[in-house]
Amino acid sequence: MPGNITILSTTLVLATMLCHGARADACDPGIVDIRHDGARVQFKVDLADDDAERARGLMFVEEMPRFSGMLFVYDHPTWATFWMKNTFIPLDMLFIDKYGTVKGIHENAVPHDETTIDGGRGIFAVLEINGGLSRTLGLAAGAEIRHPAFDGFWAAWPCDE
Repeated sequence: MPGNITILSTTLVLATMLCHGARADACDPGIVDIRHDGARVQFKVDLADDDAERARGLMFVEEMPRFSGMLFVYDHPTWATFWMKNTFIPLDMLFIDKYGTVKGIHENAVPHDETTIDGGRGIFAVLEINGGLSRTLGLAAGAEIRHPAFDGFWAAWPCDE
């Protein structure tokens, strides 16, 4: 009987680890999942979640792998504006609300352009990816983002889904 309890306990611990592992894989801070119109895509991201990281962003980056990007996360929804000073590659910017829903996309921001790119008010995060990729992938307003920054009962696409 004690041997059966040990086996059962070990099985429960392994099952719990597997369940938590699956959840962690679904919401890794270095990964952004996007779904839209039945399609899904995943990006490996660097996180910019403090003032210094957000200020630097992708400045001075000369190339970025196709399915990579940077996720800017704010402390609370804000009026998000960007520019391309010292940025060497064209970028698409996906402006995302606190629920993880894309509110708008600015396509092909021009390198070194100092014109303000206005993402609007109520923006909680911005995903920067290679310029032109959002159109190629068919991404548009309404796309849903899965990432720990948006996790919770309010999320459009929670981590445990």
